[in-house]
Amino acid sequence: MKKMLFISMLLSFSIISACSDKEEKTSEPDKSQEEQKTNEPNKSQEAHQSHENQQKPTKANKGNTVASLTQASVLKNIKSQLNTNLPITLPKGLPISDGTFLTATTKSEVNQVEILFFESNKYLPINDPKLKNSKTATVIARLVVKQYKNAKEANEQIAFVNFSQNGGQEVDLGYNIKGYQDAGAGSLWTGWNEGRWAIETHTRTDNSEAGVKLAKQAVQFLETHMLPIPKQNGFARLDVYKSGSLFVWQDEKLVYTLDSIKEPLKALEITTAFYH
Repeated sequence: MKKMLFISMLLSFSIISACSDKEEKTSEPDKSQEEQKTNEPNKSQEAHQSHENQQKPTKANKGNTVASLTQASVLKNIKSQLNTNLPITLPKGLPISDGTFLTATTKSEVNQVEILFFESNKYLPINDPKLKNSKTATVIARLVVKQYKNAKEANEQIAFVNFSQNGGQEVDLGYNIKGYQDAGAGSLWTGWNEGRWAIETHTRTDNSEAGVKLAKQAVQFLETHMLPIPKQNGFARLDVYKSGSLFVWQDEKLVYTLDSIKEPLKALEITTAFYH
């Protein structure tokens, strides 16, 4: 009797224990499933973020787009659109205002090309019709390159002068360079030679100091910058009144003419960009 009672109690205890274990397992979450859910990204959130990125390009992307429009690529495009066999050298870059873009119009003939360089507030392709509107872009320089029959004929286009032989009143321009002044018809020129270049400044006789000041500034600038090396000669005129600055130099049968630049020192800076 005692034996049967003991067996009955043992069976009851086993049933109760089994039920408890089952309830405990049912209520306890699966840790491996929880960890998987925690590490799994929210797919709907990813899709939303992806859509947002497509709709709103980042500032960095905009910056990269602008940065890709480098002067080097613009100058390369200009050269490709010249449609000429002339061995023309373009500047390494041009000084333009901050936040503006370099662009140009081109004209090509058999023995001559013309390039008008512009700076614009927004990107415009080469030869864009909008460049005909002066409000859209500003001319910063004009370059004309013409090929002559031979080097002798090309050299005749250069108004080269040896100022020390021409005479005139001497003036010290600094850096051991002497200038020579010549006046006539209300104008005053201060001229000097650097290498194969003849350079002069122009002012009026009633403003003579301005011509010497500009000449000294040019001499100082050329201490750290190089003009293109002409074959055979080059001539430059810097105008105090920003109306007639001009650079002309020879490269064998080719003659380069650079003008339409208001600031005389800016004209000098642009010309030195042709040095390679």
